[in-house]
Amino acid sequence: MTQFNFIKDIAKYGLENDREKLLNVLNELIDYSKKTKKINFALQLQSILKDAIREHHTSTLTKVGSNEYYDKLDDRELSEFIIEKLTSNYSFENLVCDDLVKDELNHFIEEHQSADMLQRFNLPISNKIILHGPSGCGKTLASYVIAGELHKMMVVINLGAIVSSKLGETSKNLSKIFRKAASEDCIIFIDEFDSLGKVRDYNQDHGEMKRVVNTILQLFDYLPQSSVVIAATNQIGMIDDALLRRFDMNIKFDMPNEIQIKELVIKTLKNGQFVFNKPQSVISTIKLCIGLSYYSIQKTLITAIKRSLFINSNNKTVPMSAIIDMDIWKGLIQQEKKALKPLKKR
Repeated sequence: MTQFNFIKDIAKYGLENDREKLLNVLNELIDYSKKTKKINFALQLQSILKDAIREHHTSTLTKVGSNEYYDKLDDRELSEFIIEKLTSNYSFENLVCDDLVKDELNHFIEEHQSADMLQRFNLPISNKIILHGPSGCGKTLASYVIAGELHKMMVVINLGAIVSSKLGETSKNLSKIFRKAASEDCIIFIDEFDSLGKVRDYNQDHGEMKRVVNTILQLFDYLPQSSVVIAATNQIGMIDDALLRRFDMNIKFDMPNEIQIKELVIKTLKNGQFVFNKPQSVISTIKLCIGLSYYSIQKTLITAIKRSLFINSNNKTVPMSAIIDMDIWKGLIQQEKKALKPLKKR
């Protein structure tokens, strides 16, 4: 049976409103997609199906105070805490970083891929990882790589919605998110993890911060080993020491050096799809990039490609070749450095 046959059956049973057959064929399509290595599609479909079934169970009138009533409230609140649910096609091929960082990430992924062997010897599986370093240096991309390599759904958390000024609410909100991760065997990604320190800013006693930290420590202890928590921060110094110690891996991301900038440029040029008009000045321009993040460098290069294309096309025809004007790129690099200078002085 091909994917087209599944699509035809889905359309047929959907239009006929035959829910039982529709669910059966959707589950068959999920299994078929996994067997044919369309893992991300299978995960997305599985997540949609779970959400739809849950919504169906709670869509009828429910008695206030019943289990169904509270399940419905939980689902509604959870949607506020989630920015996005996604699957990833990223792999190590997409990541440019220090070799030590790649090795650590690879060890983390290897543990999950070899879970059966580790469990046979009663060894724990690392499932809590914190990524830290300057903004734009690959922390978020690394989380996508982990999700892609492990073929897991990633839930991106809205930490601003979770952190509450109400006494005890932050801890309660965190518990709901971790409960979801445990039930769905997914990855929780929490960016700006240091924001949990902001509870200190509220007009409450310092005990609220301790309650939040204690809650996270307890949630970490009871998180199933098949679920994963990835935290990212630019300000690791703000995070409680007891909490930092509970992470299985603590990985620091640094600004790119000359070798890494060159690798990033090669990947951005898409295997020769774009070329420079002055190849002899590439090395000096790469050196000019030192001090900028991966994000800033790639942003200036992509902008230079687009502006060069506009010049070559004269707004009339699509150019036959994509030649990048080095002067445009250098100018953008200098602009980026100038724009970031005030930020670095703060």
